Amino acid sequence: MSDAPVVFCQGLQKRFREGSGRDALDVQVLRGVDLQVRAGETLAVVGASGSGKSTLLHLLGALDAPTAGRVELMGRDLATMSPAEQGAWRNRHLGFVYQFHHLLPEFSALDNVAMPLRIRRQSSEQARGAAQAALAQVGLAERIAHHPGQLSGGERQRVALARALVGSPSCVLADEPTGNLDADTADAVFALMLQLARDRGTAFVLVTHDRELAARCDRRLLLSQGRLAPY
Repeated sequence: MSDAPVVFCQGLQKRFREGSGRDALDVQVLRGVDLQVRAGETLAVVGASGSGKSTLLHLLGALDAPTAGRVELMGRDLATMSPAEQGAWRNRHLGFVYQFHHLLPEFSALDNVAMPLRIRRQSSEQARGAAQAALAQVGLAERIAHHPGQLSGGERQRVALARALVGSPSCVLADEPTGNLDADTADAVFALMLQLARDRGTAFVLVTHDRELAARCDRRLLLSQGRLAPY
């Protein structure tokens, strides 16, 4: 495991303005978050609903901008990049997995997984070859031509995992990745995530309400009142 952080943030704050006019409220969700995540590390962030876990992931993934503080991905400060540069850097170094798989229903599993590489402007042949290998790694070699509607919930989430990993990202950000699955399927998908992290050296940062799953990660942090603390 490398000593250089894959993801680094310091003094991260996020405020939202709710409402308008005199009734508007200034809600501070994050109050100075410091975090380092290293290659191959699996980190679980737990916390109550509404504690800001998803907000934190969005900031780490450059899907939103902090009110204060900075986020670095592979040594580059995201705030210094143009939107186009952020998008390219995110595509190269990050993968995302959500509670709902967000697969495109009109495309096969193979083409869904190939999509990040097509966005990277790889040839169709290269992208589909890498997608086929990624699907085989998550145990779906025989399902590559199936569309999402023809797959079970666990299979759809494994397709989403393959899509997150197909570009060999430095880090995968996962937002309640097993929250929409039954207990046995969630356990199998989560075990696969941990194994792939070890095999590939990919960092995983996941937020979850499931404390039993969180306990299987290398490190656990609690997000409460806008701050992170050991858990």
